[in-house]
Amino acid sequence: MISRICFVCHGNICRSPMAEFWFREQLKQRGIEDRYIVESRATSTEEIGNPPHRGTVRKLAQFGIVPENKYAEQLKRSDYDRYDLIIGMDEANIRNILRISGGDKAGKVRKMMSFAGTERDVADPWFTGDFDTTFNDVKAGCDGLMRYLGI
Repeated sequence: MISRICFVCHGNICRSPMAEFWFREQLKQRGIEDRYIVESRATSTEEIGNPPHRGTVRKLAQFGIVPENKYAEQLKRSDYDRYDLIIGMDEANIRNILRISGGDKAGKVRKMMSFAGTERDVADPWFTGDFDTTFNDVKAGCDGLMRYLGI
């Protein structure tokens, strides 16, 4: 049974914390948040210790979600054993997750948009400034993940 999920992006300040807190909210609305551990990490060290990007905070606030006590952390090799599912936001993240974890022998690593029925990347607002498109991708991926988990 999948109960520990980690969302991963490059810096852990935009896409992955957006997915973490949106998914947690969906679990909470269903009354099953206590059945899952949902976190997020970065593949890089660039933003370690920084809070979520103000664009992510603003977008989540539109739904009454506050990403409290969240600071960017880097994925570690030991995280591969800690999580049941590790979800990368784009192809570069997937490559870096595999490099950090030493491979994917248990088949835990998935691309976010694969849950939405496509192999495209989650739009990166760091470059576009478009947090609405990113949120739509995150929502579609999380909706698909809910279906995948049978929730």
